[in-house]
Amino acid sequence: MSFDGLFTHAMVKELDDTLAGGRIMKIHQPYANEVFLIVRNNRKNYPLLLSAHPTFARAQISNIKYVNPQTAPNFAMMLRKHLEGATLLHIEQFENDRMIKITSSGRNEIGDEEKTSLVLEMMGRHSNLFLIDEASQKILDLIKHVSADQNRVRTLMPGAKYILPPKQDVINPYASLDGLANLILDNPAQNDLAKAVQSRFQGFARDSANELAQVVSQSGDALKLAEDWLQHFNEVDPQLILTAKGVNFAPFDWLSLPGEKQQYDTLSEMLDGYFAEKSERDRVQQQAAVVLRVIRNELKKNRTKLKRQQAELNAAANADEFKVKGELLTTYLYQLERGMEQITLPNYYDNEKPLQITLSNQLGPSQNAQKYFTRYNKLKVSVKYLNEQMALAQAEVDYFENLLAQVDIASPRDIEEIRVELVQEGYLRQQSKKKQKPQVSQPEKFYASDGTLIEVGKNNLQNERLSMKSANKNDIWLHTKDIPGSHVIIHDPEPSPDVLTEGAMLAAYFSKARESANVPVDYLPVRRLRKPNGAKPGFVIFEGQTTINVTPDYALVQKLRTNKNQ
Repeated sequence: MSFDGLFTHAMVKELDDTLAGGRIMKIHQPYANEVFLIVRNNRKNYPLLLSAHPTFARAQISNIKYVNPQTAPNFAMMLRKHLEGATLLHIEQFENDRMIKITSSGRNEIGDEEKTSLVLEMMGRHSNLFLIDEASQKILDLIKHVSADQNRVRTLMPGAKYILPPKQDVINPYASLDGLANLILDNPAQNDLAKAVQSRFQGFARDSANELAQVVSQSGDALKLAEDWLQHFNEVDPQLILTAKGVNFAPFDWLSLPGEKQQYDTLSEMLDGYFAEKSERDRVQQQAAVVLRVIRNELKKNRTKLKRQQAELNAAANADEFKVKGELLTTYLYQLERGMEQITLPNYYDNEKPLQITLSNQLGPSQNAQKYFTRYNKLKVSVKYLNEQMALAQAEVDYFENLLAQVDIASPRDIEEIRVELVQEGYLRQQSKKKQKPQVSQPEKFYASDGTLIEVGKNNLQNERLSMKSANKNDIWLHTKDIPGSHVIIHDPEPSPDVLTEGAMLAAYFSKARESANVPVDYLPVRRLRKPNGAKPGFVIFEGQTTINVTPDYALVQKLRTNKNQ
């Protein structure tokens, strides 16, 4: 379903039950549109994510790891000034809208009590997060400053009074159950009912209205059906539904979403499972802007170089023509005279077929012949040089195509390691003069159907450490055949056929061939891997591999990912 007003209702209840009365210990803003409040309550820390992202706006407790920027943004500094150490009093929803208010109480710099609130408006590209002084209702700061010419309805700048967005002519269903029941009775047709509910009642996305219409299409008391269905949002049973078209989430059994279900204890845990890849991809694109620019520039440069070198190599393929002309001029030297611009001579290499040869009128007969021999020798020498340079350029293209594939499967913390690698290899400048030893994050862990640990490297630094240092020499190493992708290690010298297939599927999924079918994957014991001297990070050579074909399966990846929690 969508993160509409109904789902917001369920989420607000979960957050208020979990966090109310807790203390805000730390505040981070790792991404432009997202803030984390670390709330300690009942001896446990809860990372509360408040996202004003135009596509993934939401509020939840999120345990997805993030990396903080070296310098905190201004909005984060303002939040720390007013909220760090404050007590989170309560979390509430504006009627049944996609708006959440988090009220807290603390003390300012001079020790006076200060009550502030965070208001999260989840409205697509207009989503925003406000820090508001409760006494004056003035905006202290907001995550997105909006100028007056962009929004003429209300002022969205620090210092302005906070005004709610224009209210639509819709009714809160929790405040008008009788009205909802009457609407159900007046619209027996399922399609008509869905449209009527969405237009008359607040907080219904299209999929929620369709679900309610499908539920009440069953016989029974309309009022009781409406009450029971709305009550489900207070007594949730969170689940992800895996279908052939992708993954959906629901707060309880959803009739209009058939498929394989994965149960979760909380809505927040369910959203972590749902948004793990969706929001991660977006966060990666935000953090990888500089890295991607370097990679794409280097790819373009080396591909252009390859084209130019290939053209030169093609020209060098005609080197024998210059040798023939030089030998013919030497043979018939007595026919040449200074000042001639061309001459036609019989070609004894081609059945005496006449060959026209261009001459320089500034050179003597022997000098003209020597000129052709000189050009021939230069071209022959250049072939070896060009082949060497083309091999180097192709290696660079392969390297950066591999990095590009790694960005596609990277998490935000992996991007920093790719950036460090580019600095180490001299493609990117060091941001600070102080050299720091990179802290390489751990490969992602999966567990096969029989419990065998399978590790997947997400970048070259992880791949190198996983394959060349941490893996046992008898473990099984897997990688897509001639396709950029991750190093995968099955920590078992003799895995079962099922485990081997699962490891190969992970190698295919975390590669450039993720969307393909029948992806070839090589596997062999780690002891057969070798890294050439001077090779780039993550580059290995091997022989004696076996190849199997598998098809990447997202549902299986999720299952192997969650096996570790079982």
